[in-house]
Amino acid sequence: MKEQKIILENVDSFELRDIFECGQCFRWNKQEDGSYEGVFKQNVANVKKEGKNVIIKGIFKEDIKKTVEEYFDLKRDYNKIKQDLAKIDENMKMSIEYGKGIRILNQDLWETIISFIISANNNIPRIKGIIERLSKKYGEKITWNNKDYYTFPTAEELKDVTVEEYRNLGLGFRDIRLYETTKMILEKQVDLNKMQKNPNTLEVREELLKLSGVGPKVADCILLFSTLKRFEVFPIDVWVRRVMNELYIKEKDETKVSKKQIEKMAQEKFGDFSGLAQQYLFYWRREA
Repeated sequence: MKEQKIILENVDSFELRDIFECGQCFRWNKQEDGSYEGVFKQNVANVKKEGKNVIIKGIFKEDIKKTVEEYFDLKRDYNKIKQDLAKIDENMKMSIEYGKGIRILNQDLWETIISFIISANNNIPRIKGIIERLSKKYGEKITWNNKDYYTFPTAEELKDVTVEEYRNLGLGFRDIRLYETTKMILEKQVDLNKMQKNPNTLEVREELLKLSGVGPKVADCILLFSTLKRFEVFPIDVWVRRVMNELYIKEKDETKVSKKQIEKMAQEKFGDFSGLAQQYLFYWRREA
């Protein structure tokens, strides 16, 4: 573990607020100088934007260039995707202009599973608080700039944690779900390595749905925001249902709009980039 720094010059489609506040991650926090600080895998990083350059520094387990390239999905041409999506219609074009700096992070699969189980019927400050307490209690401490940070605990590090201990961290009804999911993964009832290698999205989704606390929306978030990186999925929550109904389906009572209807519409309109389209629409509707 050593301190490293990298400057990404002239990076397109990379706005800190768009990336870290669009609902895909919970361990990045805005600092007074406008930069964001966060812990991912076994790294602690500060990310700052100056003009068109992005400055990233911190404690990294492996080479910073390779780590940053993978985590921030830097090899993907987001400009080309945005151009293609913007041609679909005016709504899409407007939402892309609003969230033009979004990149979908390649987050650790295990951490994404647990984080999104915690996110069910929860708000972002509370989700962040629970994850922070969980990491502080069971993760590994990393000290940088005289400040202590904690890695997200592995399944192995959580193997002896009881339901009651989870409850004491403020997990509420999710305590039993974390306990059961950790057990299932440790016992290889659901194999994350096999999942990672399986190109069939529907099969992977079925595997995820076996986990305690993982319903269709959480499964789709895991598929999109983790290293599984399935851009064709379209996570649906209240905001997404609302924006899809307002812009495309136009049903008087939005509660009558079914998930199947929305998924079919998304697939027809956005195809293989439905997940990214969802992020632009969701972020635009919620923030603007």
